[in-house]
Amino acid sequence: MRNHDGKEIRYPVLLTPNEKQMAREVCIAFRQAVCGFDLLRSEGRSYACDVNGWSFVKNSHKYYDDAACVLRKMFLDAKAPHLSSVIPPTLPWKVNEPIQPSERLTRQGSGVIGSSGQSEELRCVIVVIRHGDRTPKQKVKLKVTEENLLNLMLKYNGGRPRSETKLKSAVELQDLLDATRMLVPRPGVGSDNEAEDLEHAEKLRQVKAVLEEGGHFSGIYRKVQLKPLKWVKVQKSNGEGEEEWPVEALMVLKYGGVLTHAGRKQAEELGRYFRNNMYPGEGTGLLRLHSTYRHDLKIYSSDEGRVQMSAAAFAKGLLDLEGQLTPILVSLVSKDSSMLDGLENVSIEMEKVKTRLNEIITSGARTIPSNGTSECPWMVDGAGLPSNASELLPKLVTLTKKVTEQVRVLAKHEDENLAETSPYDVILPYDQAKALGKTNIDIDRIAAGLPCGSEGFLLMFARWKKLERDLYNERKDRFDITQIPDVYDSCKYDLLHNAHLNLEDLDELFKVAQLLADGVIPNEYGINPKQKLKIGSKIARRLLGKILIDLRNTREEALHVAVVKGNQDNCSNSTKTAKANKVFPPNISIKTDDIRRSNTTSEMSIDQDDDDDKETKYRLDPKYANVMTPERHVRTRLYFTSESHIHSLMNVIRYCNLDESLQGEAGLVCQSALESLYRTKELDYMSHIVIRMFENTEVALEEPRRFRIELTFSHGADSSPLESNDGKVASLNQEHTLPIMGPERLQDVASYLTLEKMEKMIRPFAMPAEDFPPPSTLAGFSGYFLRSALVLERLVNLWPFHKNAHTNGK
Repeated sequence: MRNHDGKEIRYPVLLTPNEKQMAREVCIAFRQAVCGFDLLRSEGRSYACDVNGWSFVKNSHKYYDDAACVLRKMFLDAKAPHLSSVIPPTLPWKVNEPIQPSERLTRQGSGVIGSSGQSEELRCVIVVIRHGDRTPKQKVKLKVTEENLLNLMLKYNGGRPRSETKLKSAVELQDLLDATRMLVPRPGVGSDNEAEDLEHAEKLRQVKAVLEEGGHFSGIYRKVQLKPLKWVKVQKSNGEGEEEWPVEALMVLKYGGVLTHAGRKQAEELGRYFRNNMYPGEGTGLLRLHSTYRHDLKIYSSDEGRVQMSAAAFAKGLLDLEGQLTPILVSLVSKDSSMLDGLENVSIEMEKVKTRLNEIITSGARTIPSNGTSECPWMVDGAGLPSNASELLPKLVTLTKKVTEQVRVLAKHEDENLAETSPYDVILPYDQAKALGKTNIDIDRIAAGLPCGSEGFLLMFARWKKLERDLYNERKDRFDITQIPDVYDSCKYDLLHNAHLNLEDLDELFKVAQLLADGVIPNEYGINPKQKLKIGSKIARRLLGKILIDLRNTREEALHVAVVKGNQDNCSNSTKTAKANKVFPPNISIKTDDIRRSNTTSEMSIDQDDDDDKETKYRLDPKYANVMTPERHVRTRLYFTSESHIHSLMNVIRYCNLDESLQGEAGLVCQSALESLYRTKELDYMSHIVIRMFENTEVALEEPRRFRIELTFSHGADSSPLESNDGKVASLNQEHTLPIMGPERLQDVASYLTLEKMEKMIRPFAMPAEDFPPPSTLAGFSGYFLRSALVLERLVNLWPFHKNAHTNGK
């Protein structure tokens, strides 16, 4: 593939351990520390097919910096070896270079991340992160009885009449578009005065328009669910008996939720912040660890496009990568929807919660005490709901109508043919995937008085009109409180990104919606702490299990390294030492057998590239290492997910001690942190939970206090500037980016949380290691090469290679 200048398109990829060994052998053979060569990946194997020797990576500042460091190291080794290990590996003019972006974007929280002591080494960093700023999510629901659509559902669900179907790939969506085009009536043809028929036709047009956005299926921001609702018995085609056949299904089209330029910037800056603040020093910190086989990194993401792209942007900042996000996503981020996506297993419980929540709000009843005290106000049913919620609802509806009418006027100016009487308005085609590559505001659109991003006034009106219609049913005089988060979402988006449109009463609507949303959203995951714990443990069960596996594997690895190092110090015979390193000495009374058994059925089943032999084989050899701490090795696991999983994980960590099996145990979160979390109503974009594990090398191997756990938390983007009318808003208008709050401690400074305690408190809610299914192929990056067809498909689906090739549909 070549760019518009005719040059090959290049982007960073990860090399497998075998490929790194090949690179080393090429450099040794050609006696060049700076040596370019070409690798061909084919059918799971790699081949060095061309060696270019001394070469340069054009247009890459990082390449020249790295090459300069390598050359300096060569000169020092040859002429001043006594200085080689003393001088920092960074370039002289970058040693004290201020990190302006991170300091500007990331504010410091009330609690600073605890630093390790002199005898402590950081061993593991586990972070669960919500995605960055996005456009409002949108949804179209309609019941379908058309044979074309029902047959399509059966085609992709294996012919099972009672099973739902999810359509996401380009082929699936193209089939749906073809079927929809045949069903959408032409304007003025086949319509009648029946309101329901008119509504159905308008929704079909909306589905068609959304599927046609951009003229091609690029990006990962559209998906359709088809759920069968009614069935009949029909004669089998062979005449032998009867079978079920669907006659009605619910179609749900979800779109929008695109990562904005601000979301990408937030994720990238937070990655830089982690790179500079989360890892031990030694020159370039994390990058130094990463380049010397002492950093084991894996990144997981849910199925949502905004989550995947947030992960890629974060990785770009964390590892100081260059280039576009799509290749970073394909080569670095592993998708795991079963662990980080979906609420199907708690849908019944959450519906009950929403029903109860609706009763509390609409009845005007006060929250009901449930072992709550003045010291623990979060222990009541519906904690956080405003006492005047029932009075705020009518005000919310009135203000929503005012904003919607203003947007309608703007949309009418954009298209004078907009039907004022139509309850549904057709969305004109546009490419939402364009937002993927944008990092800056489109100044020309803002200056022209148009909405930010790719959204036009017609789409903006459709968004607000749907909120107005769904929030309150005038005929039934009924409020739908499930729409409160969506109203708040749209308010916040337009206040941040479309403030230049000067919509009257939008700021007032934001304040009312925020009051209600701050009470509704946390309570959607449980009315009281025990219910929050129950629902949270079901949603985050698999993620909790994986976190415990990560911690256990890190402990096993650290103990093994400690024993090996002890043997090397005590044994002068190198041959005997090499043999002794392969097993644990029998006189060490630690539970290594139990640890290794848990590892055999856990991480080996999901992270096969964490295999012990491979891990050890490709680790930095301390004898030849030119680093100050060759035994330092850090495991990093990053899990990018949605708001639901952040709430669920946080609820388990907060309330795990309320479980009957753990009564009498002290909780994982201290009282002051519980109070802070109660005051923190919203877990905003880029909110994250950090679990760091330290090893105290001066404590005996068998002692629980050898491994310490540190828990920190950030509620993400700080929306307080939107609540004020001072100069902060003016500065936000220039970048449309909210600052990210720094981390806060969840434990008292003097407390000491051991890994043993952490495991005990979390294990009842986590999926057991033996329940994790074995993967069908190798995980990690080598797995991508084995599934080369999948990589190509993901690249084609994500990257609009032929953006302008087709203008008339697909």
